[in-house]
Amino acid sequence: MAEKVARISVSTPRKLLEEFDEVVQQIGYDRSKAIQQAMKIFLTEHKWTQSKTKTVAGVVIFIYNHETTGLDEKLTDIQHHYAPIINSTLHLHLGDEDCLQIVAVKGPSGRIQKLSQEISTERGVKQLKYAIVAP
Repeated sequence: MAEKVARISVSTPRKLLEEFDEVVQQIGYDRSKAIQQAMKIFLTEHKWTQSKTKTVAGVVIFIYNHETTGLDEKLTDIQHHYAPIINSTLHLHLGDEDCLQIVAVKGPSGRIQKLSQEISTERGVKQLKYAIVAP
């Protein structure tokens, strides 16, 4: 049986809608499909933080200064502590001092949140973002 469809009305600044429609057309979606995708992404990004036990997967991405004394060792120790939820890592050199680390994770959302928090609070970590998808 097909899922019932709900029709909604949304108010938005005209310029935002024009930009949205332009991108939607470029990628070959219709407006409804694009809004549905945006809603799914919004829900995924916010739901995973509500439950500490829900199993999710994604990546933790951060830039850090590898010249910061002791930081490489500290980041390695943190990642070893969270080894059960880390599936893979990728390390890129961005320049003389900065590195980008991408950590693929899968596990309880609370553990991924703690991992992200521990990394982001280390001196020398310049920026951290994550992208989580909930199966």
